[in-house]
Amino acid sequence: MNRTKSKSILRYKEDLRTIGFVALYLFLTIIGFVTYSYASWGVVIPLVLVCCFLCFVCSVIVHNTIHAPMFRKKSWNKAFQFILSISYGYSVSAFVPGHNFSHHKETQTNKDSMRTTKARFRWNLLNQALFFFLVTKDVLVQEIRWVKKMYKEKRSWYNQWLAETLLVNGLKFGILLIDWQAALLFVWLPNFYGVWGIVGTNIWQHDGTDQDHPYNHSRTFKSNLLNFFTFNNGYHGAHHEKPGLHWSLLPEYHAKNIEPYLHPNLNRVSLVKYLWEANIYPGKRVDYLGNPIGVPAPSVDEDWIAGVRIGSKKNRKDLGADDVNDNDILNTVEIVENVGETVKA
Repeated sequence: MNRTKSKSILRYKEDLRTIGFVALYLFLTIIGFVTYSYASWGVVIPLVLVCCFLCFVCSVIVHNTIHAPMFRKKSWNKAFQFILSISYGYSVSAFVPGHNFSHHKETQTNKDSMRTTKARFRWNLLNQALFFFLVTKDVLVQEIRWVKKMYKEKRSWYNQWLAETLLVNGLKFGILLIDWQAALLFVWLPNFYGVWGIVGTNIWQHDGTDQDHPYNHSRTFKSNLLNFFTFNNGYHGAHHEKPGLHWSLLPEYHAKNIEPYLHPNLNRVSLVKYLWEANIYPGKRVDYLGNPIGVPAPSVDEDWIAGVRIGSKKNRKDLGADDVNDNDILNTVEIVENVGETVKA
């Protein structure tokens, strides 16, 4: 399985697509911003919509890179996080605590600050549409606590987070002084859409699944079109099983190690069809067996931060680019080439 091995600065040649999408988003954002004052609304509106979509794609890329850094050199990965932070509109490092630690390690429990049971509307469409707003406060509180912990225990991560945060906010607020209308349309709105979209994926990926089951903890979508634009993130069960596995390897891992054991109702093809069924018609909130979920009982977040030991074997490679050295990256390339031969116990 040598097709993904790369001798370039990239670990996998498939990430040329990643770079292409980021470059396209930044290019169109700049074009939209500088031409806004004399462009017609017939041009502005479609361009804003494309930028919103591409910013969501960039948010997926952010998700991928904090699990599996793209480049062979740590310095390149740290530098690319600055570019991604600009594209995403928020610090890439800040994605780490809520996702890598809280969500991945404590999926759908009270230690998962983005568990879907926080969505408690009777109309399921509202659960999907408003999920971002339901969890944002808790995620931000958690981020602040994590940053304080990193300031004491891993200053290099803290410095990366601080630099990303200052850079992004400096740019976002600075361009408001240049042209506030263009800034809102081509930067602030797409950035909001991107983060709203990536947080909202939790609902259709996990709501109504069984977090205690070895396979039925996530919903998979195998649409080729969806997975082209989301870098195979439709294979979410495979991603949860092997979060450090490069996105280009997820379909094969899913086919060999997840699909034979996954409940058919969680092995979907079309995301659009699922969203229609879940949110429009019949629009009922049910689990993967078809049983009504009802309104989840209110719950309180449990602390997970205090128990995290930075640098422990369990938590290695969970801090994004800052916690992976060059040898780790090179060795990972060799190891995952045989992932297709892995058999789930």
